[in-house]
Amino acid sequence: MSDHPWRGGRWKAVVAAAAVACAAVTAGLAGAADARAGTLSGALYRDPGSQVVRWVQANPNDARTPVIRDKIASQPQAHWLSTFDPGTVTSEVSGVVNAANAANQIPVFSVYEIPNRDCGGASAGGAPDYGQYQQWITGFAQGVGSRTAIVILETDALALQTCLSGSETTARDQAIAQAVQTIKHADPNAKVYLDGGHSAWNSATEQGSRLKAAGIQYADGFFTDVSNFQPLSNEAAYGRSIISYLQSQGISGKHQIIDTSRNGGAVGAAGDWCGDDNTDHRIGAYPTLGTGDQNIDGYLWIKPPGEADGCAYAAGSFVPDLAYNLASSAPNPPGSTDPPPDGRTCAAAYQTTSSWQGGFQGQITVTAGSSAISGWKLTFTLPSGVTINQLWNGTLTTSGSTATVTNVSWNGALAAGATAQPGFTASGAASSLTVTCTAS
Repeated sequence: MSDHPWRGGRWKAVVAAAAVACAAVTAGLAGAADARAGTLSGALYRDPGSQVVRWVQANPNDARTPVIRDKIASQPQAHWLSTFDPGTVTSEVSGVVNAANAANQIPVFSVYEIPNRDCGGASAGGAPDYGQYQQWITGFAQGVGSRTAIVILETDALALQTCLSGSETTARDQAIAQAVQTIKHADPNAKVYLDGGHSAWNSATEQGSRLKAAGIQYADGFFTDVSNFQPLSNEAAYGRSIISYLQSQGISGKHQIIDTSRNGGAVGAAGDWCGDDNTDHRIGAYPTLGTGDQNIDGYLWIKPPGEADGCAYAAGSFVPDLAYNLASSAPNPPGSTDPPPDGRTCAAAYQTTSSWQGGFQGQITVTAGSSAISGWKLTFTLPSGVTINQLWNGTLTTSGSTATVTNVSWNGALAAGATAQPGFTASGAASSLTVTCTAS
């Protein structure tokens, strides 16, 4: 995993991007989609041998370690296959699959081997030619076996084609379509997703057309926002547009995967494409297959947080400062079991209670833990374009896209298991919202 991508072509798209994590309890609605989940369910595989886990183990006394350990190393992330290794790929993949199966978890593979990958940019490489590429894909498929696995197939291969001639584009499309069929034939339980770029790159129609040309009909869907920073609400809307385009072309039943490893903060200024030197980026939603959106099969950490893009550090190398900056201000992961020293805890659950054109109403239920609390504080990130207009049963402060709600005088003291319900009206599109609660 020495050279996976910084997304060489993405800087052009980010120029046009607008500015936009993750909680102890998460619930929400994504635009017009209903509350059903996508087609996948189960626990995602956390690789105990990943770069971040190894760094944490080797640096127990580093001041950054607790944050990186609790908010990044604890989470499942994609296993990248980016070094062309036809002699070892089957054994490498089967090793991951067997470990995941033993843990009753689902592995995520990011296959990054297409010839002329990244158009010769910082993540250049891949198979020497398409004949050897298909041999490698066959070895990969043999390693997956017959188990459920998520396959992220060739990031940027469809969104970034500026270096390819017409015949080269056709050859790439044919190679990807053949790769999907090879994997699905070897393992019908494999879930394969193709490159959907991201919402600030190609239009949904253009990207949908490229997906069709590359055999999306054989795959389970497409992925977006890998190694990029576009807000979750933008990506979900973009995915719906691609799905609508595909349906207009007679291709139905396709779903979206969104990379949320770095989309919890600001998109960045015009021309900002690289995460190596930007401190405004944050981890987004923690990895899950329970998205609550019928169009979205998963929020995944495809690009491992803290691994470099290739502008300031070697692409794919783990840089602890990058990891710490991404995670330091993020809430603890869902299910975190580390209570404050005095044992006082609280949980928060969000729901959209109504919506209308240009606005919506939300409610947050605060629940005290097993001990009484004297006060509570809620923290969450507002999606791009969302502004809270009125809030009740709490006191609101905002800083950029971060909103903080604290109790008022009469609803801060809660007995064990008791609840309070602040609510608000907001302008913008109703979308997924994650909330973390801190007790006092």
